[in-house]
Amino acid sequence: MGSGKGEVNVFNKREDLSVSLAKYIAELSDKFTKERGAFTIVLSGGDLFESLGKLVESPYKESLDWSKWFVFWLDERVVPKNHPDSNYLLAYDHFLSKVPILPGNVYAINDALSAEGAADDYETCIKHLVNDTPIITRSAITGFPKFDLMLVGMGPDGHVASLFPGHPLVQENERWVTFIKDSPKPPPERITFTFPVINSSANIALVIVGEAAAHAVHVTLDDVEDSNVLPIQMVSPEGELTWFLDSGAASKLKRAPDVAK
Repeated sequence: MGSGKGEVNVFNKREDLSVSLAKYIAELSDKFTKERGAFTIVLSGGDLFESLGKLVESPYKESLDWSKWFVFWLDERVVPKNHPDSNYLLAYDHFLSKVPILPGNVYAINDALSAEGAADDYETCIKHLVNDTPIITRSAITGFPKFDLMLVGMGPDGHVASLFPGHPLVQENERWVTFIKDSPKPPPERITFTFPVINSSANIALVIVGEAAAHAVHVTLDDVEDSNVLPIQMVSPEGELTWFLDSGAASKLKRAPDVAK
């Protein structure tokens, strides 16, 4: 289903979603590595990596130019990298350790710093890559960094990254990376990309599974009138938006798209 909300794909089986997502990412990887010699991909946490499972298998593991991949985090918990709550650890265990991405191309936060310090440090790092290297391009429209692909999940409350409903950070429009010390979902201290950076992306894939997410998906895609805007409703990239939903996440849609075969 195509609309002003982007392309919506629904899958009965998680396996089918994973197959389609791997093909989608591989096509973007080939496109950007051929066009500019680099592919910048932004990862989130949660159950994303179960959906990424096919990407670490044949034919993708052997065929993608992993040396041109540059990996970043949409948000991160300010905990040591070996902590169970670390998005880096999740990514490493389920993805990064299984493909030959160069360690120097993986940009994790400095977990030795405070939340504020880690956010400042990560923003400085990204500004260097934008201003002094060809790795990350800059949006001609907004001036914010323009990542090639962001893989974005969503919480049952409609939060994306570490941008939660009703929190002041949802309105941040100057910083590239900011921090939160009072996350309503533990752990409380996190760093996160802001909406201007998220929405400057060339491509965003919203990867959402499970019935717990169905209400927020329904509110967003069915344009439900509500005075409280959910963060997921604020995802509107200048590039392409593609939804990957399982049947549970899509179960409350009024205008359900055809289920992908």
